[in-house]
Amino acid sequence: MPEREFKLPDLGEGLTDGEVVRWLVKEGDAVTLNQPIVEVETAKAVVEIPAPYAGTVVKLHAAEGDTLDVGAPLLSVDTGGGGGGGSAPAAAAPQAEPEPEQQATLVGPGERQQARRRRLARPDGGPTGPSPTGPAQQRPPATPPVRKYAKDHGVDLAMLTGTGKDGRVTHEDIDRALEPDAVGVVGGARDRTEERIPVRGTRKQIAAAMVASSFSIPHVTEFLTVDATGLMALRARLRTLPAAADLKLTPLAVVAKALCVAVRQFPLMNSSWDESAGEIVVKGYVNLGIATDTPTGLLVPNIKDADTLGILDLSRELVRLTGLARERRAAPTDLTGGTITITNVGGFGVETGTPIINKPECAIVATGLIAPRPWVVDGRLAVRELMTTSVSFDHRIVDGAYAARFLAHLRDLLEDPALLSA
Repeated sequence: MPEREFKLPDLGEGLTDGEVVRWLVKEGDAVTLNQPIVEVETAKAVVEIPAPYAGTVVKLHAAEGDTLDVGAPLLSVDTGGGGGGGSAPAAAAPQAEPEPEQQATLVGPGERQQARRRRLARPDGGPTGPSPTGPAQQRPPATPPVRKYAKDHGVDLAMLTGTGKDGRVTHEDIDRALEPDAVGVVGGARDRTEERIPVRGTRKQIAAAMVASSFSIPHVTEFLTVDATGLMALRARLRTLPAAADLKLTPLAVVAKALCVAVRQFPLMNSSWDESAGEIVVKGYVNLGIATDTPTGLLVPNIKDADTLGILDLSRELVRLTGLARERRAAPTDLTGGTITITNVGGFGVETGTPIINKPECAIVATGLIAPRPWVVDGRLAVRELMTTSVSFDHRIVDGAYAARFLAHLRDLLEDPALLSA
């Protein structure tokens, strides 16, 4: 039999392994050259790998959920039977799959955590374990976000009857399966099972990046309260412009513009530490990292040349890049080359934080919740929109006084946004 073995290809950007998310073929299927055969998740994105040969699939060497090293056998194809279309090694690198799923950070590249499946009760009342995950299993109809939601919560979709359109499984179906009478609780007894989450892929890279940053950079964090009343007024005015009609304009876009302006006067905040050369590298451009919370972990895409953009264009880039990150469709170039980072913890109702620097950058700015609070204005008590802002910085590059002056300048820009165009 002219059987050929296809190994997991080098997925680029220094990635050494990938997780099989979904097989698009099964053993016995005829495949054509460059036909998509499998979805593999890396630390960067979900990629769709094409068939390198035409023929018949003889063997799948991994199950869905398995993690393979680059160069490990992926599948075997009988190139002498069926399929058509010739055979040749696949020439193109796999492309990121535009999968419509996935959803700010404190910092770091980010990953999905896979929970072990918990035992569910069958409709007939009998216990059952997870159903097979082999390639031949019929997958119940469900959207990618719902499939991920089920996987993260340890629910086997094959055990559910979908109540959505055309029998699709919905989030609500999964939530019902997770109710106490459906999961591990018998006769009121407490569920004392434990859940173990494998650390791999993006989550593993995040952990390594956080350890490397925390233990190799002398972090210092400073805090300052900002009267954001003027910021919110500017945002309200901008939202009335025709150019902003289709734009989700958030306060973060104004803060991003102020940050780009502030580093012009304090360029060391927009620099990095080159350990091997023993040099501080001051950047003459701003690639602004936006810490983004996604279902798979923390990702930091960056807006290239952010200092050349106005507030509305910054807002568009914020929406575009965070959307790509949440859908795991951000390109490697979107996730590398940042010079300074901003993270918004206020979206979670948090007032402030001490973010970890996105190595090798010098600084990361955190913005907190904007809310009405009492404040003294011109010697009189008033209710103002207040926000706590913090900056974590590399003490090897800048001293506390320099960072404090930077933070005070950023505050001035936010409190009087007219200065942004001065």
